[in-house]
Amino acid sequence: MQNGWERTDFEVFEIEGLEHRMQALIEKVRPKFESLGHTYATYFSGKTGDEFFPHVAKHARRSVNPPKDSWVAFAPYKRGYKAMPHFQIGLWGTHVFIILAIIYEVPDKVQIADRLLKNKNLFKKLPQDFIISGDHMSPESTPLKTAHKEQLEYLLNRLRDVKKAEFLVGRHLTSEEAIKMSGKDFEAFAEETFDSLLPVYNIVVNKN
Repeated sequence: MQNGWERTDFEVFEIEGLEHRMQALIEKVRPKFESLGHTYATYFSGKTGDEFFPHVAKHARRSVNPPKDSWVAFAPYKRGYKAMPHFQIGLWGTHVFIILAIIYEVPDKVQIADRLLKNKNLFKKLPQDFIISGDHMSPESTPLKTAHKEQLEYLLNRLRDVKKAEFLVGRHLTSEEAIKMSGKDFEAFAEETFDSLLPVYNIVVNKN
């Protein structure tokens, strides 16, 4: 990503109306996601030994409500990513998110949750500024350092027991913080985040 994030990237989500917001997303934000998509598909392919593919959000099913966030996802499958654990870089109007996501379409959530519950110590090794969340449709999250064992266990148990449950872990970067970074600085930050998430991903996909 040659140019870093700009204030206008985040202001896209303040534009009224589906058509106008989509036009701004396509013209302003999507080229950055496509650039990041190329960079990190190559990164994940090299790190995991599996070929990863980028999936830039198209928001194609929307007919009325404009998107409140947008993203590029990374998964080892060319035709889609939602039915498998995947990584994302994305924007809300308030922040950038860099996450590992297990969303409600993933079929083997029970086994994934069991593996993560057995390996909870992995979360203690994550950087202090990481967050966890149980809903990819919400910008809200809980800082991992204040989540304590109970919140983490609650979200993982919910992932195991509730059909529509989700689990996200990663980092948020406020729009103010992101705007101050150069494109290279942001890519280094994202890579450092993904480096920390890969051991968790390996447990999630049962890869030793």
